[in-house]
Amino acid sequence: MSKVRLIIGREIKSKLTNKTFIIMTFLTPLIFMGAMCLIFWTSMPEKIEQNVLVLDETGIFSQTLHGNDFVALNFSDKKIEEAQAEFQNSDYTTILHILKGSDGNIIPKARVFFKKNPGLAFRTYLRNELERIYYEQKLKANNIDPAIIASARQPVEIELTKVDENGNVKNSDSIQLFSFAMGLIMMLFILLYGMMVFRSVMEEKTSRIVEVIVSSVRPFQLMIGKIIGVAVVGIIQFTVTAIITTVLSMVLSGIFMKDMLDMKTKFDSQNQLVMKMGTNANLDAMDDFKDNQKMFEALDQLSHINFAEVAIYFILFFIGGYLFYSSLLAAIGSAVDSESDSQQFMFPVMIPLMIGYFLAIKIMISPESNAVIIGSFVPFTSPIVMMARLPQGVPTWQVLTSLAILYVSFIGTVWLAGKIYRTGILMYGKKTSWREIFKWLRY
Repeated sequence: MSKVRLIIGREIKSKLTNKTFIIMTFLTPLIFMGAMCLIFWTSMPEKIEQNVLVLDETGIFSQTLHGNDFVALNFSDKKIEEAQAEFQNSDYTTILHILKGSDGNIIPKARVFFKKNPGLAFRTYLRNELERIYYEQKLKANNIDPAIIASARQPVEIELTKVDENGNVKNSDSIQLFSFAMGLIMMLFILLYGMMVFRSVMEEKTSRIVEVIVSSVRPFQLMIGKIIGVAVVGIIQFTVTAIITTVLSMVLSGIFMKDMLDMKTKFDSQNQLVMKMGTNANLDAMDDFKDNQKMFEALDQLSHINFAEVAIYFILFFIGGYLFYSSLLAAIGSAVDSESDSQQFMFPVMIPLMIGYFLAIKIMISPESNAVIIGSFVPFTSPIVMMARLPQGVPTWQVLTSLAILYVSFIGTVWLAGKIYRTGILMYGKKTSWREIFKWLRY
């Protein structure tokens, strides 16, 4: 046991003194948070993106067409020829020309002239606004009140409540994208640290250092020491990354939270307006209310997830999944002389991980399907699938059973991997085949 501890200490020391490892440990959360900030920043439009001159031939849009925080509308009685002649020297970025039919009625057609290229968001906003007004005018022409139609389009709130095995109920509103993200992160972590074991074993074999090491320790002890050592390094790196990410999140949330609070205030005012107006609410107010409602419902659903429970199970499933796959990857690393020779052995290991990934996608569509339930118990896929299921609510007995099967299976894979490792680690100059692997298992 003391020799295994020495190997574990050596593995931890070699990784923690590696400059690349240290730099990436601190750089990864910075890159991650930087990417998140970039996405958030680019998704926030600038104030007054378009200054629009509106030429309305129908004379009805001045009361019904409204701008927003990013589009300023200025109505004018000028002719289109005069507006075009003055356009280049004016402060306007866009001219919106609303046409009318030969009979004087409105027609579903408008022309846009621009200096500053309008993006997709502006075109979508403009199209939706014009279609809304055309829709309301068509209803009024047929003596139908648009407010009645708007009041009939009420948003329906569906609250999911989970009933556990003891008959207790709890709110189970879930974010399916969050569930998928947990499964994806689990797969990436298992691959990252499993490949770390694979490369460490192969590096010692190709450099012939292992010949000296196995003169003092048994090959099985060496393999176990490496697996546990990298696991400890992984937990240290994961903890440091989590702490840095949390601190950065708290700092950056204070910067961006103002925009979120402003949006929340606007949503609350819209909510009160819609409730107060009732059947008199116009379609524009109702559409804005529904769009904002979806966003804040998603944020509210995130708050119902038990993040402490998810974090504990994530660590347990990561350790089990890592131990399961790292023993297989250590065996592969001991059996080959170069990374190119390992491809035929890596493929069967990668297939279960990919199956787990696709099952995590299936959870967003059918979280209680037979394939998903079975995949959450099979040790090859259970770390990924069960982590994707957990945010949506899983019976405790299923989680514990899955963990038990995973850890028991790890003992079996370590035993098999040890039989391959003890022979393959000292095998040089011969290309390993599946036939050779099966021979070693029978030794």
